Amino acid sequence: MPAWAEGDPLEVAPRLLGAVLTHGGVSVRLTEVEAYAGPQDPGSHAFRGRTARNAVMFGPPGRLYVYFVYGMHHCANLVTGPDGGPGAVLLRAGEVVAGTDLARERRPGSTDRDLARGPARLCRALGIDLTGNGIVPELAAGEPPEQISTGPRVGLRHAADRPWRFWVSGDRTVSTYRPAAPRRPAGR
Repeated sequence: MPAWAEGDPLEVAPRLLGAVLTHGGVSVRLTEVEAYAGPQDPGSHAFRGRTARNAVMFGPPGRLYVYFVYGMHHCANLVTGPDGGPGAVLLRAGEVVAGTDLARERRPGSTDRDLARGPARLCRALGIDLTGNGIVPELAAGEPPEQISTGPRVGLRHAADRPWRFWVSGDRTVSTYRPAAPRRPAGR
């Protein structure tokens, strides 16, 4: 793992923008990420401690933490911080820069803009599923963006107001911001 990808998730997240992630014959230039600060962050999967599901987050940095959400999508985070300190950066969106035909096969009917626009689409385009949990990804420095924007994380109920989402300003592959939907009381 390159040294520029190690450290506190709030420092690593903006450095990942422009980096190129390669997996399964496809390369994606990262355009949007979100930082998660482990036990200090109610939005993090590590907030309540180590479980079988999130154990990779507590291991050495530089590995992928892949999880299955809503019974149908995979999402991937790059584990950051010191060994045992479960910080992570969610890989939210990117632009396919190599292996476009293969990404199109994995995401039929998508426009090139949407091939890796959103965390589940990014994983599908790259061919990342639960078998990628714990791997050290192929990650190369790319051209740093001219301008980076920050804002609230997407779809969280806890700590949603923290401006820990980072994206390449004006990039067409950045996902649409959607706040979490409020929960309805049971029985209504």
